[in-house]
Amino acid sequence: MYKINEIFETIQGEASFTGTPSIFLRLQGCPVGCAWCDTKQTWEVDNVYKVSLDDTVEKKADSDHWADASAEQIFNLFVDRAYRAKHVVITGGEPCMYDLNPVCELLHANGYSTQIETSGTFEILAPAQTWVTVSPKINMRGGYDVLTSTMQRADEIKHPIAMQKHVVELEELFAKTGVTPKLVYLQPISQKVSATKLAIETCIEKNWRLSVQVHKYLGIN
Repeated sequence: MYKINEIFETIQGEASFTGTPSIFLRLQGCPVGCAWCDTKQTWEVDNVYKVSLDDTVEKKADSDHWADASAEQIFNLFVDRAYRAKHVVITGGEPCMYDLNPVCELLHANGYSTQIETSGTFEILAPAQTWVTVSPKINMRGGYDVLTSTMQRADEIKHPIAMQKHVVELEELFAKTGVTPKLVYLQPISQKVSATKLAIETCIEKNWRLSVQVHKYLGIN
């Protein structure tokens, strides 16, 4: 059973799949403790806030309410809601706290593509064809290390930055893990002007790419 915070259909606004119609499957639970996390409502799993699966689809605002659901129930909900998108983004929270093979395999068998957005601090249990976005959470208060195995598995790195030290930390992580990803996206934290300027300058210098959270500029989920 997966613990679901919310399910919704929208446009992916970040990194390689920017602009892609997507179904977001947000899972509950994350011990990493990222200071600038914009989904802190997903951190704790409290039975007091357990609701029905339909309630996770009908949320009007962020909340820490969650529902249990099997892979089959998730897929059936997609069908019942007549979602048109065929790309599914599994995010959180920290989705890799779960074995994602059952839900990804079921979705692949029914014509969907899947993508995981992870902090890189848990082993990735997912099919080979699942696209893995690692947003490495380095030196966070939860005390979890970014795993070499997740860095090796990553199809892209998406790194939030606000200051030069975040760029240095990323380069140190590449050196430590021995991984040189082909796709590296820098994402300015909170769309701050200084962070955006730094991201642009660094992307040009290192031939990396810029991710600007298009959905936030558009005012959509």
